[in-house]
Amino acid sequence: MNTLYKELADANIGKVIENEPLAKHTTMKIGGPAELFIEPNSIDDLARAFQIIKKHGVKWRAIGRGSNLLVADKGIKGVVIKLGSGMDDFELAGETLTVGGGCSVIKLATLISKKGFSGLEFSSGIPGSIGGAVYMNAGAHGSDMSKILEKAHILFEDGTMEWLTNEEMEFSYRTSILQEKRPGICIEAVLNLQKGKKEDIVAVMQKNKDYRRETQPWNYPCAGSIFRNPLPKYAGQLVEEAGLKGYQIGGAKISEMHGNFIVNAGGATAQDVLDLISFTKKTVFDKYEITLETEVEIIGLN
Repeated sequence: MNTLYKELADANIGKVIENEPLAKHTTMKIGGPAELFIEPNSIDDLARAFQIIKKHGVKWRAIGRGSNLLVADKGIKGVVIKLGSGMDDFELAGETLTVGGGCSVIKLATLISKKGFSGLEFSSGIPGSIGGAVYMNAGAHGSDMSKILEKAHILFEDGTMEWLTNEEMEFSYRTSILQEKRPGICIEAVLNLQKGKKEDIVAVMQKNKDYRRETQPWNYPCAGSIFRNPLPKYAGQLVEEAGLKGYQIGGAKISEMHGNFIVNAGGATAQDVLDLISFTKKTVFDKYEITLETEVEIIGLN
C-alpha cells in the first residue's frame, strides 16, 4: 500500500490520504478509516488514478457525499474514491443539464430552481451527490432520477468508461444496473429539465424542504431512510406501529419523528446501528410477517 500511496501522490491526481476516518465523510458521522482515501480533481485524474489502482490489484469503492451509507467501525480495506470537489461542476445548455457525479443534489436543485428550470424539485432535501442519486435511483415526492436522466457516464470495475442511456440503466425502485448487475461509478449525468415559472418552482422546492424539516430528523446525524418501503406498505409506518419510535441501542436511536430513520444520538458506532437494524427487522417480521430490506448501503470490514 505504501508503493500505491506514493504512485498516486506523485501522479498529482488530487487528495491522497492514508487511514482517513470515514466518519468525516458520512452524514451519519460513523465509520472507521479508509486504508487509502483519494479525491480526484477531475475525470481525467480519476481515470489516471484508476489505472494505478488496477495495476496494483487493490480493491476499491466509491462514495459521494456519504448519505445513505453506513461504514463499518473497522473501516475499509483498499482504496476509497470520493467524488467531490473538482467533479462537481455543471453546465446548462437549453433544457439539458450536464453535471458531475460529485455535485451536491441539494445545491444543484436550489441553483437550477432559481434559474427557472423544473425537474429537480423532488430532490430538494436529498443530502447526497448526483452520482449517488443515479446509482440508487433516489427519489421523493412522487418522482425520482429515472424520470429526468437522459444518460449517465459510468466508470466500470475494469477501468472502462461508457455512457449508458436511461433504458440501459435499468432503473426500478431505489435500484439501478450499477448496484449488482454492472457495478460502477456514475461520474457524470445528463438530465432533461423543463423551463418553467421561477416563482412556482421555488415555491414547490420550499414546500418539499419544509415537509422534510417537519417530518424528518435532519437535526441529528443520519443516513436518510434505513429501509426500502415494502410497497404498498411503508417502512416508517410499520416501525411506528410496532412501537419502536425512540428505541435505542447504544448511541443509535430510531427517530421519534420518523420510524424509517436511525439517528446518531451521540457516540453511536456502526455496530450499534446494525444491532438496531436487526432488532427492528425481527420485531416487524414477528408482528406483521413482513421482511424489511435495507435501503442504506452497508460497507466495510467485519
